[in-house]
Amino acid sequence: MNENTTNINWYPGHMAKTKRLIAENINLIDVVYEVVDARIPYSSRVRDIEHIIKNKPRVIVMTKMDLCDIKETNKWIKYYESNGCKVVLLDLNKNTNLKPLFKATDELMESVDKKRLEKGLQKRKYKVLVIGIPNVGKSTLINRLANKKVVGVGNMPGVTKQNSWIRINEKLELLDTPGILWPKLDEEKVAFNLASLTAIREEVLPIYEVANYILKTLGCYYPEQLSSRYGLSELSEDIYEDYEIIGKKRGCLIKGGEVDYDKVATIILNDMKLGAVKNITFDKIDEYVK
Repeated sequence: MNENTTNINWYPGHMAKTKRLIAENINLIDVVYEVVDARIPYSSRVRDIEHIIKNKPRVIVMTKMDLCDIKETNKWIKYYESNGCKVVLLDLNKNTNLKPLFKATDELMESVDKKRLEKGLQKRKYKVLVIGIPNVGKSTLINRLANKKVVGVGNMPGVTKQNSWIRINEKLELLDTPGILWPKLDEEKVAFNLASLTAIREEVLPIYEVANYILKTLGCYYPEQLSSRYGLSELSEDIYEDYEIIGKKRGCLIKGGEVDYDKVATIILNDMKLGAVKNITFDKIDEYVK
């Protein structure tokens, strides 16, 4: 694992409340959908999820397939599957095919259904817990499952404020929960990955540090995106020289023709937030799995 550490404390009260409410309802749950951002398949997982969901069967649902580097994300899928996890990769924006998720759910419930049938009982509705960190696409997933807007969707963390049961169909009922983060972000790379993809609020880490991290990560792994989006063939030794180029390219100028560095940093973060930079996966499996 990355040895660089940071001491960022991030634990809004509603997240602690969410954990308590999940604990109160966990005995009702049949299956857990752990929703993960396909661009950060390690950083966006709930760290203490095993403690939260106990021994409930689980599907790792990777969203934002349309934005990830599929080659890199597939390495994570194979790794998780090799460790016994069911993984489903979804594009919730362009492709509404949810059959792989329903299939995985049926497979996890097969033994339960079989026991009920042996007792002469009919199949009952599956109760599914939807859990994940902020802004990984939980609400979008639920709206797709329900085939209508039943929960609010946003590209900022904290849209879902409380736990709520949502009836999907005759077979499925979901418990939606607000995004959960762990109390202390003690892995620096994870913290910056979360900030880069708006899983934590912008004020948690300095905006310049996050913007610089995004540019350096693109420069290291995705020079084509760095060039096409920001007009940079490579990064200079002085990051603010790069800001000058981006600022002039994107019209971030103030009186006198000087570049507005604050605006440049905001644009870089907004590009990530809005999915303007595609085909990227910031979690590299070789950096975490030895």
